[in-house]
Amino acid sequence: VQLQASGGGLVQAGGSLRLSCVASQITFDLNVMGWYRQAPGKQRELVAAITTGGSTQYVDSVKGRFTVSRDNAKNTVYLQMNSLKPEDTAVYYCAVDQNLRNWGTRDYAMDYWGKGTLVTVSS
Repeated sequence: VQLQASGGGLVQAGGSLRLSCVASQITFDLNVMGWYRQAPGKQRELVAAITTGGSTQYVDSVKGRFTVSRDNAKNTVYLQMNSLKPEDTAVYYCAVDQNLRNWGTRDYAMDYWGKGTLVTVSS
């Protein structure tokens, strides 16, 4: 599978950005699509993910500010990021997986990643 993300950039605190990611060369069911991020000096974390049926999960720090959505027909996942904070600064990675094991828990993880897109939030 190939994942192409877009939409990153520089934004002031309180602003918004929308990330998009298109999957191609698909060889398995994209049961889950979502986004990870990695800030400088920190571990990569799962930010948000969504199943084919629309079930979602978010890391606590973005709940109420970020919204993940997908267009199954277009094999595309989106991340609408509002009320951005400087601590949201990170490289954001699109990810997909067929696996639903541990879905909805902190242990859920996806194995297929795209190249990241940088989001910088200035204070």
